[in-house]
Amino acid sequence: MFKKAYEGHYAVGAFNVNNMEIIQGIVAAAQQEKSPLILQVSAGARKYANHIYLMKLVEAAIEDTGLPICLHLDHGEDFDICKACIDGGFTSVMIDGSKHPFEENIEMTRRVVEYAHERGVVVEAELGRLAGVEDAVKVNTKDATYTDPDQAVEFVERTGCDSLAIAIGTSHGAYKFKGKPELDFARLEKNTNMLPGYPLVLHGASTVIPSFVEECNKYGGKLDGAQGVPEDMLLQAGKFGVCKINIDTDLRLAMTASIRKHLVENPGDFDPRQYLKPARQAIQDMVAHKMRDVLNSSNRL
Repeated sequence: MFKKAYEGHYAVGAFNVNNMEIIQGIVAAAQQEKSPLILQVSAGARKYANHIYLMKLVEAAIEDTGLPICLHLDHGEDFDICKACIDGGFTSVMIDGSKHPFEENIEMTRRVVEYAHERGVVVEAELGRLAGVEDAVKVNTKDATYTDPDQAVEFVERTGCDSLAIAIGTSHGAYKFKGKPELDFARLEKNTNMLPGYPLVLHGASTVIPSFVEECNKYGGKLDGAQGVPEDMLLQAGKFGVCKINIDTDLRLAMTASIRKHLVENPGDFDPRQYLKPARQAIQDMVAHKMRDVLNSSNRL
């Protein structure tokens, strides 16, 4: 999947999933756009929905569509959670040792890589720290650090990880930038040049689509100042060796905006299907847009 993305100068969307409607909306968009797809599960999602429920939902999506879906663990904090997901049927895991010192991160990552590779599972690692909040991942701006390209080369060589999440200015959550959004493309280009042919990953890459924020706020939400990564920047990143772009916040906003609007405009509705159906469609439309206009991954199957 990443080899094709690298050579084709596009990125594969990695979309976080928590329940049936989110999975259905994402998968319907991939069918519509004929796009490769990664569904990823965070520790928070496993705690919320339970590992086996999420596995069966993804299995149903594969059986229903025939799409070559990758199931990925997002931000595995230690060997044990990575092992549980590998043993439990995931095809890819991320070990996030970025909060630890360099040598400790290498040791943690190498241990997961050895276990995963013996079982045909690929491993994403992280070097550098992103600011922001996503489920259990909370990093203050002052603690965020950009990825050093020289360290990245050493890290990949010593761990054998299959892809690397790098920090160039993106951040988790809906409040990514206070001023003008900026990404360090010079740093990204240097990482790409020093690791030729190697797939890089961009976390914290939701756009925080303004229309969703406006709709949330219009119907009772409080998301003042929410701002994400402009889509033209993400499109540019896909041309610099970034093969995987993570999207979570935009899914949440699309769903929440739709539900808020429906409940305000239809106060008599109490059947969850009445407001979850349009929310699922909102996710499908947003994901299709990302695949077509941002990731450049449409018609790549």
